[in-house]
Amino acid sequence: MTKATLAPASTLLIRPATEADYPHIARITVDSYLHAGHFDDPDHEYLKFVQQVAARHAVCEILVAERDGVVIGSVTLVRQGTEYADIARDGELEFRMLVVDPAVQRSGAGRALLGAVIARAREIEDVHTVSLTTGGHWAAARALYEADGFVHASERDWYVPNTDIVLVVYTLAL
Repeated sequence: MTKATLAPASTLLIRPATEADYPHIARITVDSYLHAGHFDDPDHEYLKFVQQVAARHAVCEILVAERDGVVIGSVTLVRQGTEYADIARDGELEFRMLVVDPAVQRSGAGRALLGAVIARAREIEDVHTVSLTTGGHWAAARALYEADGFVHASERDWYVPNTDIVLVVYTLAL
């Protein structure tokens, strides 16, 4: 009788992004948005914007999910008044661009990043709410947020400028 050998469990680490992570963050963000069908054109203006990781990191916190030494996801933390804030109000920590490499989605990395966002928000003295915007038809993302206690703040929903695309806002009171 042979004895089955189990591989050691993969280690998932959530940590602050470094400059070396920028190309990985840019690629994963674009790949995630394309894979989910949010954009058809990899040269879309917004996809060019999200690839400017160094500029974003200069004014925002970025966390990455790393599994076995490989960056597989990221999220950007935004405070009110910064150029990256879409909806953040006084006392809120907004997060944007929570993405996981399509090759490893549904592996727990997205939930771990979300947990890290909430934990980070609790560390900041003047933050009492976490907020985010997501697509109105992005069912998987909305289910993740709702499962962690986020509530749809429909009065804050908004449209992408010059489109008929509605974006929905979720909040979590801490």
